[in-house]
Amino acid sequence: MKQIQDCHLYTFIDGAYLNDRQPEDVARALVDGGSDIIQLRMKNASEEEMIHIAERVHPITLAAGVPLVINDHIDAALAVGAEYIHLGQEDFFDGGYHTVQDVFQGKTVSGGLPHVGLSSHAPAQALRAVDAGAVYLGVGPVFATRTKPQAVPVTLEYVRWASENIRIPWFAIGSVNLSNLEQVMEAGARRVCAVSDILNAPDIAGRCREYKKILSHFE
Repeated sequence: MKQIQDCHLYTFIDGAYLNDRQPEDVARALVDGGSDIIQLRMKNASEEEMIHIAERVHPITLAAGVPLVINDHIDAALAVGAEYIHLGQEDFFDGGYHTVQDVFQGKTVSGGLPHVGLSSHAPAQALRAVDAGAVYLGVGPVFATRTKPQAVPVTLEYVRWASENIRIPWFAIGSVNLSNLEQVMEAGARRVCAVSDILNAPDIAGRCREYKKILSHFE
């Protein structure tokens, strides 16, 4: 299984961008394209629905040695043995959690615990997330994004700050695409999340390979 420090292209299976495809078909395309880590994000799914989808997707990522991240749904992550769970800054701290261990209190756990990644939108949030025990951070949104239209872009200045101050793996996120990828990398990022630019591509695997080619120049 690929370790988080070796992951550079973070991709998504997002319910908003399935475009009439099945989640497992998207998973196969992302794996074929060389995705290093894949998040399953289904904002409107119930816990039961999330478990059902994750049970179909996880065998595909597992066979490829690609970590699966479950967005928000803690019970689903535990049920399928996902390698990671991702929580937003507000979901974590406003939810009363202080350390990543708190996320699993009172939960029934049969195997190992997922690692926890957290979003951050400002330096203070990033430092707080690191102190809480996050194993990786999302840094963004770098640019305005339709995925989260209410979020204020943090610009490349936050990317530059993160490159100088954050010592755990972090991923630049927020309308990162092929036209601005080099700009983001030149600001100090070494890992990126790409959502719509990959999922809306006619050839998902091919688009992933384009990202990997550019990212390889900065490793």
